[in-house]
Amino acid sequence: MALEKVDEIAAKAETTEKEKTDWIGEAKSIGLLLLAVLAFHSLVAKPFYIPSVSMMPGLLVGDRLIVSKYAYGWSWVSPTFHVLPRMQGRLWGSIPERGDIVILTPKDQSSDYIKRVIGLPGDTLELRGGQIFLNGDPVKQEVQPDLNLPIDANSPCGSAEFPGLRDTDASGNNVCTLPIVRETLPNGVSYDIIDLGPQPTDDIAPIIIPEGHFYLMGDNRDLSADSRVASPLGLDGTIPWENIGGRAEFITFSLDGSTSLNPVSWFTSFRSGRAGTSLRPDKVENATD
Repeated sequence: MALEKVDEIAAKAETTEKEKTDWIGEAKSIGLLLLAVLAFHSLVAKPFYIPSVSMMPGLLVGDRLIVSKYAYGWSWVSPTFHVLPRMQGRLWGSIPERGDIVILTPKDQSSDYIKRVIGLPGDTLELRGGQIFLNGDPVKQEVQPDLNLPIDANSPCGSAEFPGLRDTDASGNNVCTLPIVRETLPNGVSYDIIDLGPQPTDDIAPIIIPEGHFYLMGDNRDLSADSRVASPLGLDGTIPWENIGGRAEFITFSLDGSTSLNPVSWFTSFRSGRAGTSLRPDKVENATD
């Protein structure tokens, strides 16, 4: 009996030992998982949140989207956290196309911006009265019907940004009535922009875009701190290729800003019709690029 008792105690001790959590092993597993996520975000794709109105009407505050990190190769800006020193060149790079929506890091900042590629290396670019001229030729612009954008917490149509544009639609809903122009680049890429009227950034003297640089603009032309705008707010001219971190691919979901601690709001705050929207621009026939 005594021997059986000893065996029973030994068995219980062995079971208890096995049941102890291997904290070191757990920490290693979590660490490896975090490294895998960071590697995926840095080399393949990462989510991106739209924080401003600069890319309206295509992108709204509250949109969440996916950015491919491999589209143009990799550079110092590719890691999710910009831990590498700023250096020239890219690994296995391909240059962006006109009309691509890209994320980038400005020359003198560490935050990420999102803009559209307008001018390529070697282009002569000019703006006259809000119209882009590339290599002496005007970029086609066509006035479209006004866009009635629903007003919500993330798109409040404030008087500072959109003075006098609040309205109600036929159903009595509050909307922001936005003036829309369809712009078509020489390669046939076509997209909508917002033009609120004459602004200081509507006229830019001709510049020749240096080799390895790009001229970027926001679709909300009068409310975008892009290549037309001096630092520290804007991009202050052309952007080096290695400062471009990826290409925007599609919207995953969009929130209207009404999310609260109430779990019901986690579902009701989703904007309908935006999930899955492609951000690769349309192309029209008879491109001249």
